Amino acid sequence: MKPMPRSPEIRFRRRVFVMGVIVTALSACTQKQPARPDKKPVFENARFADLLGWQTDVQAAALGALIRSCRPMEKRGVPGFGSAADWRAICTEARNIPTGNNNAARRFFERNFEPRAVRGPSGRTGLITGYYEPELRGARKRTKRFNVPLHLRPGDLVSVNLGRFDKNLKGKRIAGRVVKGSLVPYHDRARIERGALRGSKLELVWVDSAADAFFLHIQGSGRIRLRDGSIMRVGYAGTNGHPYTAIGRELIRRGEVSRKKMSMQAIRTWLAAHPAKGAALMRTNKSYVFFRRLTGPGPLGAQGVALTSERSLAVDRRLLPLGLPVWLETKRPDGAPFRRLMVAQDTGGAIRGAVRADVFWGPGAGAADMAGRMKSDGRYWFLVPRPRKPLG
Repeated sequence: MKPMPRSPEIRFRRRVFVMGVIVTALSACTQKQPARPDKKPVFENARFADLLGWQTDVQAAALGALIRSCRPMEKRGVPGFGSAADWRAICTEARNIPTGNNNAARRFFERNFEPRAVRGPSGRTGLITGYYEPELRGARKRTKRFNVPLHLRPGDLVSVNLGRFDKNLKGKRIAGRVVKGSLVPYHDRARIERGALRGSKLELVWVDSAADAFFLHIQGSGRIRLRDGSIMRVGYAGTNGHPYTAIGRELIRRGEVSRKKMSMQAIRTWLAAHPAKGAALMRTNKSYVFFRRLTGPGPLGAQGVALTSERSLAVDRRLLPLGLPVWLETKRPDGAPFRRLMVAQDTGGAIRGAVRADVFWGPGAGAADMAGRMKSDGRYWFLVPRPRKPLG
């Protein structure tokens, strides 16, 4: 859009900017922890010899994930981590490696990248969790059983990137709707569940479980098995802009579940045993996700590419680049080591901090079990492109 002097758009942008400054200032005033989770990470030089398990990993499995990330990087590059031309050269070489040739894949990564240990304000170690692609039961039309809607993104939802107005607000976003010329917060989860969007014809599909829908909101994408047996894949299309609240943390605070026993399975068990209280608990998370129907490979991550089971990683995209290979060292839920090459391709509302990540386990009940129980300390190394020799 082309701004014009004294236009309604200019007045609207100024209101948004002022709101952003206020929100940012209030957030800074209420920050209690000395270590800022949004502080930029430090990348420390390392060697492939420092990566425990590097020689035994199947890097060929991660190579396919990297190739999926190539298209956006070949177009735009990765600021600070290679130009578009750099990535075109890297990706061309990657595509020419024979499928399944692990030795060639390992040599490719060693030839084109250098490991950098990531350090945050609290050190090199952080929390590593998991997520998965859930499968829900659904119907195209509302019935007595299928009565919980998944909504399309509303047309009146306005998402604002405050960094476009002030570089000091880079990474800060707000969302809302315009009412009488002013941007106001969008409906929260409680208002939407009570019918704030009723009559807007935004119901994409109907499912049979409010708890399943809630966890789909957390995962951001999933599969809906329709009554005729066909599968509809849905993906993230936006959020109402309200902050994410972890209901597991709320259950711990209330003394309902101990911190040691907390897991997705524990939350589900509690919700099933307390239907009325469960509905109220879920509404303490005011964030609400809107969906769109997906076609083709999926699910899609924040980079816009299809995720790869056990090779795609969600990180804090405010602090870390998407598309780069990442060597992850952590533990599986059973305590066994989990050391492998991943690719940073996604993000999430709960993924905040320089050393904080989510492992994508894939679809199905087995993936759900692993993701729900994964909660371990871990660390990682980003593989950054080596400086390329100038042509000629």
